[in-house]
Amino acid sequence: MSASPFKFVAMSGSLRKGSYNSAILRAAQKLAPADATIEIVEIGHLPFYNEDLRPGTGFPDVVQAFRDKLAAADAILFAVPEYNYSVTAVLKNAIDWASRAPNQPVAGKPYAMISVSGGTLGGSRGQLQLRQIMVSCDCVAINNPQVFIGGAKDKFDADLNYTDKTGQDLVRQLLEKAVSLGRQLKK
Repeated sequence: MSASPFKFVAMSGSLRKGSYNSAILRAAQKLAPADATIEIVEIGHLPFYNEDLRPGTGFPDVVQAFRDKLAAADAILFAVPEYNYSVTAVLKNAIDWASRAPNQPVAGKPYAMISVSGGTLGGSRGQLQLRQIMVSCDCVAINNPQVFIGGAKDKFDADLNYTDKTGQDLVRQLLEKAVSLGRQLKK
């Protein structure tokens, strides 16, 4: 009997139409192991986190739908743009909604990060900040390989296809490691 498909939920911390971070998630869908799927979820439509939007223990419908997708996932894949040495507000907002009780949908799940930037550091400081945030969510980080893609304009074509072969190999390795760890954690 073969294992069921491994499910990633992926989210980009960028809302920009031509975002390299969103583009890397589409590339990851193509680079994923054959037994894995990656669903990219939009997070820009989530309301700003506000406890007043939660009468009792409920969540707004759009937030509950987002949390349901996370609950059904085996792992999370983040595309982490770096704004002012940190994660973007939209990404932090999504995590704030995902981290709330009851039934926190991300607790105990592995997560992987990829970041893309035009600069040479490839968004590394944003990933560092995300690691700190995810500790409080009780998630398990995929520590290696670390995927920081600097000089983005030279690694994507005009249609935002990721063309860097070395980077593609790192993305594959990251996803394979997430699948392996995710399956171990489920046992």
